Amino acid sequence: MSADASTSLPSESNPRHIAIIMDGNGRWAQKRMMPRAMGHKAGVKAVRAIVDYCARHNIEVLTLFAFSSENWRRPVEEVSMLMSLFISTLQKEINKLDKNNVRVRFIGDRVAFSEQLRTKITEGETQTQNNTGLTLVVAANYGGRWDLSQAFQKIAGKVSGGELLIQNVDEQCISQHLSTADLPEPDLFIRTGGEQRVSNFLLWQLAYTELYFTPTLWPDFNQKALEEAINSFKTRQRRFGHTGEQVLNKAITL
Repeated sequence: MSADASTSLPSESNPRHIAIIMDGNGRWAQKRMMPRAMGHKAGVKAVRAIVDYCARHNIEVLTLFAFSSENWRRPVEEVSMLMSLFISTLQKEINKLDKNNVRVRFIGDRVAFSEQLRTKITEGETQTQNNTGLTLVVAANYGGRWDLSQAFQKIAGKVSGGELLIQNVDEQCISQHLSTADLPEPDLFIRTGGEQRVSNFLLWQLAYTELYFTPTLWPDFNQKALEEAINSFKTRQRRFGHTGEQVLNKAITL
């Protein structure tokens, strides 16, 4: 069976790339009469479990929406706590990830972060850059509109500098200038916490992604819950513009 056909039928294999909006930390804590900070700390434990599952089940890429460009609007105390948690988590986890052959990537606008956090991000990427297992992409101060804007700025610069002809600015060109240019597009998008929207996450990249929404709050989203999402993905027929009959006929002839 060709690669095209294998992506057009209900899949027997795991998705290559899973993207997750980890929603519900604050509500998880509030339900337990705890400070929101405790929800975010519990969320880190959930991240460990999901990364472990993906690494063991040969998922190529896992992208986690850790902090959006809109999250700066949250109370100052919560943002400060999130930045501190980000730094401490990087310090604790990078060596473990490296030992388990996980390559860590960060996407998003780093300018707003402290020098200490930017340094930790760079160190983590450098330490794990030659690993060949799971690629863990952390979207931090990321927004899909930001991603598209920075891609258009790069393209405009090349056009004005004579490096690129305007007629060559097509979908492939745009994709090559996004922060995920070297990665496969997500096959499965998961959002926890009950909301059913993509919230400015990977807007271009999610064009043909299968969407999965669950009311489970992120700290409660465990490996079994991820397996349920993947099993749902496996039941779906991915047609990419074709009719169902075309997809089935193509499969029969292979």
